[in-house]
Amino acid sequence: MIEHVENPGAESFSPAEKIGELLAEQFKKNPYFYFFSPDETTSNRFNAVFDVEKRAWGDLSKETWDLPAGPDGRIIELLSENTLFSVMAGHLINGEQAMMGSYEAFYPVITSQILQHIKFMKQSREIEWRDEMPAVNLLSTSTCWRQDHNGFTHQSPALISTLLTLPTNLCNCLFPVDDVAAEVAFEFMLASRDVVNLTTFNKVELPRYIDSRHAKFQFENGGASVYQFASDDNPDFVLTAAGDIQTTETLEAMKILRKDLPGIRLKFVGITALSYRAIGTTRNKLTKSQFEEMFTADKPIIASFHGYPETLAAIFENYTARGRVRVHGYNEEGSTTTPFEMLRRNAASRYDIAADIAKVLGRTKLVEKYYNLLNENHATAVKFGEDLIK
Repeated sequence: MIEHVENPGAESFSPAEKIGELLAEQFKKNPYFYFFSPDETTSNRFNAVFDVEKRAWGDLSKETWDLPAGPDGRIIELLSENTLFSVMAGHLINGEQAMMGSYEAFYPVITSQILQHIKFMKQSREIEWRDEMPAVNLLSTSTCWRQDHNGFTHQSPALISTLLTLPTNLCNCLFPVDDVAAEVAFEFMLASRDVVNLTTFNKVELPRYIDSRHAKFQFENGGASVYQFASDDNPDFVLTAAGDIQTTETLEAMKILRKDLPGIRLKFVGITALSYRAIGTTRNKLTKSQFEEMFTADKPIIASFHGYPETLAAIFENYTARGRVRVHGYNEEGSTTTPFEMLRRNAASRYDIAADIAKVLGRTKLVEKYYNLLNENHATAVKFGEDLIK
């Protein structure tokens, strides 16, 4: 656990690599723990699991490049999400822990199976003799925002929207902001029962912003918190984000605005969990009074979301008037392109966020400046395959 972050955003770490370390620890602690993955364990940077456990494999012939394998391995790799989920569900129903990791875009392949399992959990709660089951814990990485070499086919956050619209209230969508928050989310997943946890994070190195106490506070207080290091009292605008890359872009937008608009007062609220009709988890939703304390009663809100904007906008409608909130997110615009270009294509970059506020303030020259910078990045990315804006 990280007790203190001296300079938020200064150091970068991979959330996926941290999750891999935690999976390895779980293998050592629990001899009945299994990990399911459609041949993407190393691609998603969960490599640490192979330091302590083997891939399940019946063929004992071995090449020099092969990872540890054997018939008693507890890392189950098979290029069939349907089969993997079915086997994992049986393991969970038997009362034993398991997790599944995959590319974000491929989880929708098993949407129907997940929904059927949710129905099973709902009915099971009504049977007196049935014990609670370990949660369905889905680790979702290689996301739409960082599929630089795979392209449009590998870009889809659709499962998030599906789970957040289920009135059974048996689903948590978690968005750890960094490696520290990913560790706290992992603990939450292991402790959960009779729910589906979809935890979305990236495998690339990303800035570390919060310490372990802050990350735990978010789960205990409605799934959100104010980042004091980036916030002013009595703000003119409230900015918020759910997603690791989205948080970085929003915080960078705030730096840009403070430089270009001296005296502007801004506040940042980080969101780590969403559930049915709410910020927060199924058992600890953000109340309207907590929302108003964090987001103020009437200041404009600019939000950035890992998934489809309408999904988060619908949740905000349960707390405040929709006209007060502008949500950036994935607009189904993709390609095999550079990281910043993905953000530009979906109007979700730091300059798109900054332009929103400049528009409200009537600063047309600033708006023009920001869009010119976006156009310059586009030209550079097309010509050289690299981003001008890092």
